[in-house]
Amino acid sequence: MAILFAYIMVVLIWATTPLTISWSGDSISFMAGVTLRMSLALALGMLVKLLLSRPSLFSYAGSWKVYAVASIGIFPNMPVVYWSAQMIPSGLVAVVFAISPFVTGVLSLLILRENPFNPKRLLALLLALSGLALIFHDQWKLELNAALGVLGIFLSSLIFSLSSVCMKKLGTHLPAFDVAMGSLLFSLPGLFLLWWLVDGNFAVAPTGRTLASIMYLAVFGSLLGFTLFFYVLKKMSPSAVSLITLMTPVLAVILGSVAAGERLTQAALGGALLVLLALGLYVDWKFGLWFERALSRKTVRSEASLEHLKEEFIRYK
Repeated sequence: MAILFAYIMVVLIWATTPLTISWSGDSISFMAGVTLRMSLALALGMLVKLLLSRPSLFSYAGSWKVYAVASIGIFPNMPVVYWSAQMIPSGLVAVVFAISPFVTGVLSLLILRENPFNPKRLLALLLALSGLALIFHDQWKLELNAALGVLGIFLSSLIFSLSSVCMKKLGTHLPAFDVAMGSLLFSLPGLFLLWWLVDGNFAVAPTGRTLASIMYLAVFGSLLGFTLFFYVLKKMSPSAVSLITLMTPVLAVILGSVAAGERLTQAALGGALLVLLALGLYVDWKFGLWFERALSRKTVRSEASLEHLKEEFIRYK
């Protein structure tokens, strides 16, 4: 039940982050937005650790390796996402990022020596690439920067998938919250250095929407989102975790349309549908098996309860 709750929360958080990332850059540079977000998230997280008297981040053997690998998903990944989000609609950000299950599958084959591909999934991969190519071509016709934004999100999915697969290879049993805090800690030096090189301006006057977006991203997108993501990643396979992206694009496109008035062109919408169709083909839909397992768990619990009542009856008879 805890895994299901965490999985749903990650889906909802990821569906809202593309739009809030776009809003967080309304009045400040993209590097200021991402650096401020991660700094606030780390500060809040360390305060939580202090209040709960949790062990030090480095009290676990080899923890620095885990934090270093996990931090790749933040730096250099997040600056790439923020830079790209300036040039394409938030819904399109989620759609392009949705190809990460395929990237994860290829990296799992290369790094973990696990082959998730069968003929059906190879067809899904070709469909996803076709959808991505259609989206890129459409954005290229509109504007060069928009095409670069699509390429940036594709690069982000590659970096993110690499971090996830390498995390799985390490097989860490560290608490998810500590992994989130450690990854933030390891990523901040790179974020501050890049912010200084790209911007380095302290004289900023963010609007109320920018500040609210940064706070939301710090608390939910980073502190809670990263913790839940690492928890789910520890309990499930990388490919299963990456299937979160099957649901987030639809929600992100709807949210972008309703809250920000974003509209996708017909070609971009067609490419998005191809990507979602490919993801649907990629997933192993085993509802019957899931139902059977759930039913068997209920049966086991019921039998255990009956056995317990029987023992109590015999004892007091």
